[in-house]
Amino acid sequence: MVRFLLADDHTIVRRGLKQILLEEFPLAFIDEVDNGESLLQKVLNDNWDLVISDLMMPHKNALEVIYEIKKTKPLLPFLIISVHSEEQYAIRAIKSGSSGYLKKDMAPEELIKAVNHIMAGNRYITASLANQLSDFISSKPMDDIHLSLSEREFNVFKHIAAGKSITEIAELTSVTPSTISTYKGRILTKMNLKTNADLTMYATKKNLL
Repeated sequence: MVRFLLADDHTIVRRGLKQILLEEFPLAFIDEVDNGESLLQKVLNDNWDLVISDLMMPHKNALEVIYEIKKTKPLLPFLIISVHSEEQYAIRAIKSGSSGYLKKDMAPEELIKAVNHIMAGNRYITASLANQLSDFISSKPMDDIHLSLSEREFNVFKHIAAGKSITEIAELTSVTPSTISTYKGRILTKMNLKTNADLTMYATKKNLL
């Protein structure tokens, strides 16, 4: 029996994904979670053939979860789905260990194609993403300094750029305010920026919010 785990904080999205999967895999076992922390625990405690996860979720984003999971389950495949375009996050997702990246407006047929491809042991790379990866490998853009951030740093960076306070970010990410302050310092240093406003301007320019 094929076992799928779906992760998305919107019930209607999970319901749609489940319906599409059951049409192709009528005997599949499909479970659901609605936040990153639950996703991490569910993956650690059970065995799955494929995890299909939204990129951005409460508590932990999917890339943070992949980073943690790959330490103990390096072969578990993840398919990331997102409202964000490939240009914004797909390369980061693949670098983090995802087996594929799809936008949420994809056709059901493309989802099934990706699922079958990944479950056969391959990565699912669209033509446009393949071109981006080729460009990235041949000449990494020097102004894309956010690519130097770790997944946790990148997550904190986005929260700061969105205007959230240290305390708010600590609550969202389940760490202490002092830890977030440490991350903030690292982020500013790595990105050669000085203020929260600089981070917001950079994120806006790069369409990362």
